[in-house]
Amino acid sequence: MIDPIADYITRIRNAQRAGHRRLDIPASKLKRAMTKILADKGYISKYIDIEDGKQGMIRLFLKYDSYGHPVIRKLERVSKPGLRVYKGGDEVPRAQNGLGIVILSTSKGVMTDKEARKLNVGGEILCTIY
Repeated sequence: MIDPIADYITRIRNAQRAGHRRLDIPASKLKRAMTKILADKGYISKYIDIEDGKQGMIRLFLKYDSYGHPVIRKLERVSKPGLRVYKGGDEVPRAQNGLGIVILSTSKGVMTDKEARKLNVGGEILCTIY
């Protein structure tokens, strides 16, 4: 697999389009950090770590509104292996004018755009969610 973050995002998108309530994703530290952000911000209902003696799995429980539409309207990868996108602390973008979130990988760890602006740190922009 060349881009595990793109695979993570694609699995979530495909599960939502198919109307699944949960999905399993191979785990890594970065994916666990991104999943924690999604759960903290209310984009997924919950998640659990499944240990299998290898790398483990993350089970995500997707969230839908009362009409059956997914809570995550758009989930897109920004920085790709062929073209990395880095921004400084004062250049961190906003998703949907502050209504969504941008997930960044910084020297202080994986965080949202609001946390990065508060700490004035920049880094690689992984994805945007709204």
